[in-house]
Amino acid sequence: MRIGVIISDEPRINDEIRVSQVRLIGPNGEQVGVIATSVALNLAKEANLDLVEVAPNAKPPVAKLIDYGKFKYNEKIKAREARRNQSTAEIKEIRFRLKIDDHDFEVKKGHVTRFLSGGDKVKVTIMLRGREQSRPIGGVELLRRLAADVEEYGSIESAPKQEGRNIIMTLAPKGKKVHTQSEQRRRGDQSRAERQARQAARLAAKQEAQQQAAKEAMSAVSSETSTKKNSTKEGSNAEDEN
Repeated sequence: MRIGVIISDEPRINDEIRVSQVRLIGPNGEQVGVIATSVALNLAKEANLDLVEVAPNAKPPVAKLIDYGKFKYNEKIKAREARRNQSTAEIKEIRFRLKIDDHDFEVKKGHVTRFLSGGDKVKVTIMLRGREQSRPIGGVELLRRLAADVEEYGSIESAPKQEGRNIIMTLAPKGKKVHTQSEQRRRGDQSRAERQARQAARLAAKQEAQQQAAKEAMSAVSSETSTKKNSTKEGSNAEDEN
């Protein structure tokens, strides 16, 4: 930024292009050649497109005929998709003592499994106390046991090592988080489709039952009417005989 001037990252388009000549590229990537900027602007207007300077430092600058509004929209969509699909892995941390009982170990292991399944790295820390610091072998074995138990979901990224009073190991997920999110979206779409199919089937069954009930009602009314007509006809014949 200069004093009083804001330098934009956006390319110059149409009348913002002040040079006398440009090397023009057509809308389909074809090389038109070096022509006067005024002629290029007229071509852009005739094609209902924009003249966009794509290489301002070239001599002469390179300009292209494109629909700039559509181009910017597509770029925005691509950027949004890139942000959506990028992995957003975090580093979770689990801490426990060297003398941990089996139940607590299983609970901690469950947390590690859940984090790895979600696509996050896990930093596992064993906190040593007193004389445990001089005998860290048990802590290393405990961490390796944990890594072996969760190897289906992650692998060792940083081997167990002692840092001061702690022994630290880092586990990395085997699958990226974006894959987990995509699978969750796929399962959600599938579940929604199945639910809609069940609702449609129930509605169709209900409509069929209503139609069947209406047919039976119409049949009953028709039968009753026919019976009444026959009864009336028999009564009239009896009167005629008398």
